[in-house]
Amino acid sequence: MSDLSEETIPAATANFWRQPATRRWLGSAAILALGLIAGGYLLGDGLTRARAADRSVTVRGLAERDVTADLAVWTIDYSASAPDLATAQASVENDSRAIRGFFAGLGFPAADLQPTGVNVSQYSDNGVPRITVRQTMTLRTRDVRRAQEAVRRQFELVRSGVALEEGSGMSYSFTKLNEVKPEMVAAATKNARASAEQFAQDSGAGVGGIKSASQGYFEITARDGDGGLETPDKKVRVVTSVDFYLR
Repeated sequence: MSDLSEETIPAATANFWRQPATRRWLGSAAILALGLIAGGYLLGDGLTRARAADRSVTVRGLAERDVTADLAVWTIDYSASAPDLATAQASVENDSRAIRGFFAGLGFPAADLQPTGVNVSQYSDNGVPRITVRQTMTLRTRDVRRAQEAVRRQFELVRSGVALEEGSGMSYSFTKLNEVKPEMVAAATKNARASAEQFAQDSGAGVGGIKSASQGYFEITARDGDGGLETPDKKVRVVTSVDFYLR
């Protein structure tokens, strides 16, 4: 380095190189040590912040709401048997008129009641041929209160001679789920945050924003646990899983 002069390098660099070799080495070591310390601090601080950002708690939130069914469907199965098709068919047609009259008397529009299936079968009874005609009528209505009244008075049909087959019954459905979904999801998330805050309080932390969330299935059941489709009183239930940051 003897060919370098102050005319070709900055004064500070020239002064550095004029110092004894031992002092130059100590100065370089000090600069290197300061760099390592600064780098280690920044790395450690970054890892600390990364660990803090990764702290989270996963909780479940529940929301339930009582609702009333807005659709009633009654599937009515009935049949008649006779030695010949014409007689069996005539008997079924008489039952159909009785059923239509029953629902008309309760105030249902004719369009609410429609035939939805017919089946003809033949068998032998001790060598005597028998033909059975089975008919299905379906009542579909939004007037749930009137549908309940029809169910209460169904034995009037039986007294008029209509033999209702096993399996005939009214079912009630809630079809307005999309109208209650937003509020229920918000309520489930609020419930989840309350659980997260309790957890955070117990562990000496605070609750931050949502890291991730998943919505469970909406479940519609009988409000009182029994009855299934046979009751208009329903309960809508949803469970969400929410991952909150902790701070």
